[in-house]
Amino acid sequence: MTVRTRRLRRLGTTRRARGGTPKVVALGGGMGLSASLAALRRITRDLTAVVTVADDGGSSGRLRDELGVLPPGDLRKALAALCGDDEWGQTWARVIQHRFVSRGDLHEHAVGNLLIVALWEQLGDHVQALDLVGKLLGAHGRVLPMSAVPLELRALVRGHDPARPQEVTTVRGQATVALTPGEVQQVHLVPHDPPAVPEAVEAVLDADWVVLGPGSWFSSVIPHLLVPELLQALTETRARRVLSLNLAPQPGETDGFSPQRHLEVLARHAPKLAFDVVLADRAAVPDEEGLRDAARRLGGTVELAPVAASGGAPRHDPELLAAAYDRIFRMHGRIGPWR
Repeated sequence: MTVRTRRLRRLGTTRRARGGTPKVVALGGGMGLSASLAALRRITRDLTAVVTVADDGGSSGRLRDELGVLPPGDLRKALAALCGDDEWGQTWARVIQHRFVSRGDLHEHAVGNLLIVALWEQLGDHVQALDLVGKLLGAHGRVLPMSAVPLELRALVRGHDPARPQEVTTVRGQATVALTPGEVQQVHLVPHDPPAVPEAVEAVLDADWVVLGPGSWFSSVIPHLLVPELLQALTETRARRVLSLNLAPQPGETDGFSPQRHLEVLARHAPKLAFDVVLADRAAVPDEEGLRDAARRLGGTVELAPVAASGGAPRHDPELLAAAYDRIFRMHGRIGPWR
């Protein structure tokens, strides 16, 4: 842990936002975090993404297995989400997201994954390399891994084998957990008690607002709470905390979950962690009072807002989600001098 982080903890205070916008840290992984970042970059100039590093599928999994590196895929997606809407930003977003199509070893590798890993090997520093990629892209924010060691996600799952619906087994790997046909009971990381990236801890302690979710609940959201230093920072920070819910249960991982069930399983993994606000789309909440009761048990209130994009699969609309975050930041107590 850095000297500055220890000093922040000792003083029990944070350096507040400058330049008229709040300091925001968003935690998660995959498309859920990307949606949140695409919204948040519209309303703050001081944004940090803290990204899970347990992915073991696809291009990320192949690079992880072959080179022993952190899985770069979710980090790449976060960087792409932070690209601006101008020609430079959108061009680079497309480039780093581009996947090769071939009959050889490059098939399905993403350009951004290769770029990130190349810089890790060149510089020998995860944070410095990601900062350099962000600078190249003109990213509207910073991207950090939650830990500097590759992590394996393991889950206790009831009915992973449909032929044994009551049997609880251990399922290994984020990709497998995300698609299990059974009911996830609990998740943990290997190695146990992994070290957090000091810059990620510092960002949480130094924030005005911390946003957790949306995203794959067991494989992208809850893993942040399983890194002891990061959980301690989330518990101790003087920032206000927002829990952003998904628009629908995820097939496999959270099939049949109500919005309040998402809160209950999160509380089971981190019983001391409180939230100030739970954000949900009104159309995705069939039992509003049940959700409010669950939020109260976490110490918070519920904000219902239209944040879903129209048509197609459930996905957040960046403009609507930005408006919801902006309203929460302004209405639930001003910490910093913005607005």
